[in-house]
Amino acid sequence: MKILLLDKNHPLITEQLLAKNFILEEDFTSSYDEVCDIIENYEGIIIRSRIPIDRNLLEKGRNLKFIARVGAGMENIDVKAAREFGIQLINSPEGNRDSVAEHVLGMLLILMNRLFIASQEVKNGIWKREENRGDELLGKTVGLIGYGNMGKATAKRFSGFGCKVIFHDIIPGLSDEYATQVSLEELKKTADVVSLHIPLTSETHYLIDEKFVSEMKNNFYFINTARGRNVETKSLVDALKSGKIKGACLDVLEYEKSSFEHLETENEDLQYLLESEKVIVTPHIAGWTHQSKEKLAQVIVDKIIASFC
Repeated sequence: MKILLLDKNHPLITEQLLAKNFILEEDFTSSYDEVCDIIENYEGIIIRSRIPIDRNLLEKGRNLKFIARVGAGMENIDVKAAREFGIQLINSPEGNRDSVAEHVLGMLLILMNRLFIASQEVKNGIWKREENRGDELLGKTVGLIGYGNMGKATAKRFSGFGCKVIFHDIIPGLSDEYATQVSLEELKKTADVVSLHIPLTSETHYLIDEKFVSEMKNNFYFINTARGRNVETKSLVDALKSGKIKGACLDVLEYEKSSFEHLETENEDLQYLLESEKVIVTPHIAGWTHQSKEKLAQVIVDKIIASFC
């Protein structure tokens, strides 16, 4: 089986698939059009996010049996077309769920306890105690939106901090020892912290907007490690300015390129987020640890071998 690798990943993918007699070819530089010209030669693709896998490319890939994305989100792939052509879709959310969960907790603790701000002040000779008084997680209600791999791993961590953890998900019957499933309306009534763990779809695009924020009963902390376009940035900025959102932890931004490699635009709203003391921004690295790089790759390899060996 001939497989095209379009992004650099952990070397175990190459090592283990070669050992199973797959034929692997790497191409980390060709453009979308160049990939379209050669895709019919392959039965599998392993990607991250560099090349969009749209209907046009899939039509040219007449011999494709599978597309494997080393990561969780599949929005860069035309899932409907792939299924129409009988192409198996593989991803690996199991591989970076722990990394994402730890990143969520880390960002929120830094924000609520002003750790970064206080540290920078002391390093600059400024000693402020009352101004840097923190806010505890203990006793707060944490509302997760989405309860797949990332949501469950995050709930487990929050439960260890003495929080009440609730979640909303469109799939029923997911409550477990760490969190209780509720309606979205109930989450809006009770949550002190809201964290997103959802894919980007037509239904979740701008899920967090002015209407959502206005329906929240409590002023709340907001965390997004899902996708930037799950959030309408202007509404987020307005809520931060009004105090309705007490602080935001953002690992993803609406203005990222689809490859997630850098920001593609600048405007006043983005500048506010980058300058505000009420916001922590990281460059799409919540699932990006040394350990998750290996685990993501191993999950992909295991799934390919299980299906095609």
